[in-house]
Amino acid sequence: MAAPGNAEVDAMAMAHAERTSLVELLESLTAEQWEAPTLCERWRVREVVAHMFSYDELSTLGAVGRLLCNGMSLDRANAAGLARYADHSREQLLALAQKHLRPSGLTAKFGGRIALADAMIHQQDIRRSLGLPRQIPADRIATVLEFATTARPLRAAPRITGLELTATDVDWSCGDGPQVRGPAEPLLMAMVGRRGITPELSGPGVPILDARITG
Repeated sequence: MAAPGNAEVDAMAMAHAERTSLVELLESLTAEQWEAPTLCERWRVREVVAHMFSYDELSTLGAVGRLLCNGMSLDRANAAGLARYADHSREQLLALAQKHLRPSGLTAKFGGRIALADAMIHQQDIRRSLGLPRQIPADRIATVLEFATTARPLRAAPRITGLELTATDVDWSCGDGPQVRGPAEPLLMAMVGRRGITPELSGPGVPILDARITG
């Protein structure tokens, strides 16, 4: 069963709430934790923050321009965004995040679902690496799970094709094939390609999913 239909989901309000939660986390981190690695390979906490909010500083046309200038490569466009904020202090990056609690530009597309997914996934990238778990609201994570199945930048679709995914703690499932079951948070993080998450899941489809992530 998918997340509630579009008419029942205020994704923009969810994105605002998720970003507020992320900022509260960032405000609580020490200077050392801001320099700590995350689940995003080669990115420390500071780079994750710069990456996320660099797109809010651009209009939709500006974001398209960044992609065009980087050969339509999302990876190169992300690197260009990071370069812009490489000399920013922790305080400046935190101020950037605080300024953009409400998504704008490209991140506001799909009713705010881009910002919601980005904030949730990257908050977990930070929290997992620092050993700071949390309970994500069920409606929020069910909305992100559903969005992730088709959002091309998240690259989840090739990983989950031919598998049946079922969350055991929220009302969500998708697909058909060998089953992958588990709590919604590790299910999401595995879908979007984070390594080391699949041991938290179960079912005959887990080895297939793991091979797609690591391969």
